[in-house]
Amino acid sequence: MKIVTVLGSTGSVGRTTVNLLKKSSGKYKVDALTADSNWRLLAEQASFLNPRFVAIANEQYYMQLKDALSSSDVTVAAGANAIVEASEGAADWVMAGIVGTAGLKPTMAAVRRGITVAFANKECLVSAGCLMMEEVKKHKTNLLPVDSEHNAIFQVFETDNRSWINKIILTASGGPFRDCSLEEMAKKNPEEALAHPTWNMGKKISIDSATMMNKGLEIIEAHHLFGMQEDSIDVLVHPQSIVHSLVSYSDGSVLAQLAHPDMAVPIAYALAWPDRMEFPMAPLNLADIGSLSFHQPDSIRFPALELAREAIRSGGNANLVLNAANEVAVEGFLARKISFADIIPVVKDVLQREYHRAPTSLEEVFIMEDAARRETRAILQKISK
Repeated sequence: MKIVTVLGSTGSVGRTTVNLLKKSSGKYKVDALTADSNWRLLAEQASFLNPRFVAIANEQYYMQLKDALSSSDVTVAAGANAIVEASEGAADWVMAGIVGTAGLKPTMAAVRRGITVAFANKECLVSAGCLMMEEVKKHKTNLLPVDSEHNAIFQVFETDNRSWINKIILTASGGPFRDCSLEEMAKKNPEEALAHPTWNMGKKISIDSATMMNKGLEIIEAHHLFGMQEDSIDVLVHPQSIVHSLVSYSDGSVLAQLAHPDMAVPIAYALAWPDRMEFPMAPLNLADIGSLSFHQPDSIRFPALELAREAIRSGGNANLVLNAANEVAVEGFLARKISFADIIPVVKDVLQREYHRAPTSLEEVFIMEDAARRETRAILQKISK
């Protein structure tokens, strides 16, 4: 029986993971669950899954959570250190589903245990890629990507025959503005940018999809996770979101993974790996879909892709600066302080300032990200409407 921990069990990825665990009764034992603030849902999940340990990051909800679970044997804790403690428990499989920088320490703690870590936290590889991959190699950790694109590549990437691989190809839906002109995009408001045509996602990643920064961040992730150079990672716009990514081999073969655009598919793959699980999902019917289309992304309308490539080539801490600046710029757009057209120029402005030294620890990652965020906020103050 696989022993699992879900970090961020009340978030989108966490909820899907918990639902799969509920449907696979008897195959998994839950060691720990964690949440940021949603103590009610965390208590509900714990009551059903009966973990050994639960932790809530926001300490003001400790007593509510403890009272809700008072009739159980579950150990309840609160605070950032408690989240790390959850990742250091008895699990041999951890879902790292905490969004943002808050997920770095607990994910790294799980990696250092040398177990299987499924991760849906972009910051792990965008902000701390070199540090994370060094620990993965040192501790012989199985690092499983949960993002649909990287999970797709993982499924068709022949790790033992890397010399056969020419390129990896990330697919992109193109977001809600894929057919809009620059002039049209400049007038778009947050509600329009959040209306993704294919995926149901959180606000931050939905805006990143609209700018295609999400695909830029995925290029950085793929660079670290698969050890591929930036110029060996391509992007294709695929509006149907059925082909989730591809790997091109030296003999002319191109292997792809296809599935419905549903995060349950990559999460189920990671949860059951190296096996596969059965769960109620309608089979993919290509005849009903009819046709699949692909085209090159427009670098003029979507400059975020080249900006991410520039960050990889720059080295040092450029990737984390790109990520931190983008987070603040997206916040500014959602708060209607800047326009949609301002997001990427603001990030570019911050990235082009002098950033050279690579972080040598997670503490330095946090310090450098905070500095980049402060600088971005200062720029936003100057240009905000």
